[in-house]
Amino acid sequence: VQLQASGGGSVQAGDSLRLSCEASRRTASNNGMGWFRRAPGKEREFVAAISWNGGSTIYGDSVKGRFTISRVYAQSTVHLQMNSLKPEDTAVYYCAVARSPYGSSTSSAYNYWGQGTVVTVSS
Repeated sequence: VQLQASGGGSVQAGDSLRLSCEASRRTASNNGMGWFRRAPGKEREFVAAISWNGGSTIYGDSVKGRFTISRVYAQSTVHLQMNSLKPEDTAVYYCAVARSPYGSSTSSAYNYWGQGTVVTVSS
């Protein structure tokens, strides 16, 4: 499974961005998907995850209320709507496909990873 993430860019604090991630195989439509990020000099951080049918979502504490993860029912494309962006959201964002139908906040629950898309938020 190959994952293609897109939508990153450079924005000002308070702006919005929408990331998208498409998996190359429809088998990903039966799996949970998630987003993680890695900021410069920091460890990878969980951002959001969604179940195979979009019915269940989980978020990292730092993005709750600002980010929304979504997917069309049982499809292999997932989106991450990021609102009210802050400079601390600056990172490389990675999408991933989970081993199970459900998303997880644990990176070991994912077995396919995309190449990452860069988000830069300036103050």
